[in-house]
Amino acid sequence: MAIEILPARLANQIAAGEVVERPASVVKELVENSIDAGATRIDVDIEKGGSKLIRVRDNGVGISKTDLQLALSRHATSKIHSLDDLEAIMSLGFRGEALASVSAVSRLTITSRPAEQQEAWSAFAEGRDMVVSVKPAAHPVGCTVEVVDLFFNTPARRKFLRTDKTEFSHIDELLRRIALSRFDITINLRHNGTQVRQYRRIPERGDPLRRLKAVCGQKFVESCAAD
Repeated sequence: MAIEILPARLANQIAAGEVVERPASVVKELVENSIDAGATRIDVDIEKGGSKLIRVRDNGVGISKTDLQLALSRHATSKIHSLDDLEAIMSLGFRGEALASVSAVSRLTITSRPAEQQEAWSAFAEGRDMVVSVKPAAHPVGCTVEVVDLFFNTPARRKFLRTDKTEFSHIDELLRRIALSRFDITINLRHNGTQVRQYRRIPERGDPLRRLKAVCGQKFVESCAAD
């Protein structure tokens, strides 16, 4: 069989497999982007374990209208600009692959407004043709990324997803770990419209045990103190 260059759409879907293994992978990439954007509050909404909907909303710096479309392109990032930057990485998401990979296997919408911008704008991309459309929207300062129908165009990968309960448990565990590493950020988690977790931000001089109790439970904290 002759060697041929893969069509861009197929190449993007294959590359997405390196980033998006399951719904929790998407949540990880989006929440890390929110943290890099300086968010102090992150709201995560999940439906059907993430296969139907993943929505991550933050109050970070946002993405300008001019950058929205570029944000969904492969190898596009605001976090590194030269080889030297790789020697001093100060951000979580720096590869410029996450949003492009997610949009290749889902129906993805980014709605955002920076503080210096009077109006919000929304960018939509669908894995079928990867064409990005931008239109005006209503949104406070910050960013919301909505991922619908994950793996809708790659059914072979979708069938390997576990039950909704199992997939959600991976998301829950991921956010527990992030909550333990970033006491300065409020993280809320909802599943199928029901509030499941609420990790309130701990002020700089606040009591860190409040976060530990929220994440690990009262008994865990008491047993640690006893030891």
